[in-house]
Amino acid sequence: MGLSYRKSGVDIAAGDKAVELMKKEVESTFTAEVLSGLGGFGGLFQPDFSGYRQPVLVSGTDGVGSKLKLAFELDKHDSIGIDLVAMSVNDILTQGARPLFFLDYLAAEKIEPEKVREIVSGIAAGCKLAGAALLGGETAEMPEFYNPGEYELAGFAVGLVEREKIITGEKIAAGDLLLGLKSSGLHSNGFTLARAALFQRAGYSYDQKLPGLNMSLGLELLKPTRIYVRAVLSLLEKYSIKGIAHVTGGGLQANLSRILPEGFEISLSEKDREIPEIFKIIQEAGDISLAEMHRVFNMGTGMVLIISPEERSEILAELEKMDEEVQLLGSIAARE
Repeated sequence: MGLSYRKSGVDIAAGDKAVELMKKEVESTFTAEVLSGLGGFGGLFQPDFSGYRQPVLVSGTDGVGSKLKLAFELDKHDSIGIDLVAMSVNDILTQGARPLFFLDYLAAEKIEPEKVREIVSGIAAGCKLAGAALLGGETAEMPEFYNPGEYELAGFAVGLVEREKIITGEKIAAGDLLLGLKSSGLHSNGFTLARAALFQRAGYSYDQKLPGLNMSLGLELLKPTRIYVRAVLSLLEKYSIKGIAHVTGGGLQANLSRILPEGFEISLSEKDREIPEIFKIIQEAGDISLAEMHRVFNMGTGMVLIISPEERSEILAELEKMDEEVQLLGSIAARE
């Protein structure tokens, strides 16, 4: 018997079954602007530009990093797709963009249709939270590139913003306030350090329940990244948000510095900041310095809004209505 693609390690039939299983989940994200169905060579999207004078497209791409290792080891794949969407849509949101559509790339050692459906259901859930259509994607079986049971994820988001409403940070002034929107946990950054501290150095197990956590350690770490799109877009309709930072790798200081104009610096009130228990557990497990913790992790703040003090009360009241947990993190100061 001669060789076939299947004997070489790639099962086309499994890929077709995976597409069929994910079809309903994907189509459930479609908006009126989607013109194509699943299975074409490209996704068709006709954006609604009514109400825009100078519409600008904003794009972002990202992955999930080594958080994937936890999904492999716990064999839990239903939320990792939310992380994938969140990392890109939260990034484009910082410039005031409304997400329009999302594309994903999934490469695996072996296509397991049920597992692919589970992953894509998470991606679809993330798209719904962001108000974006899951316009298309790619699923590749690559047995020589990945270890058995492993896969890689990448995502790409496109959003829309009026040119004069692009948030650049240029209007930031001394005295402006930093409002921190609560994270759900680690989100999708710092997992290499967290895994080394918790499982290699401290010897904890995934199913271990530690004081201060209301679930097992593994499930705590797998909590999906929060998607802030609806809350922030609602604020942008009423208030002048001067700057937005998505707190990812590099922590609060590094990500805020990306949006500050020349001549200004951040004055943080760390003593008043509430740090979730999971970060304290990681720090103790790895004997990690506080400076390193703040440099690597979000430490409980997933997104920061820079606002005028005059709008503080109204914005806080609006966020409270949306059940957002907010902390006043500090202010902007002129650099001496």
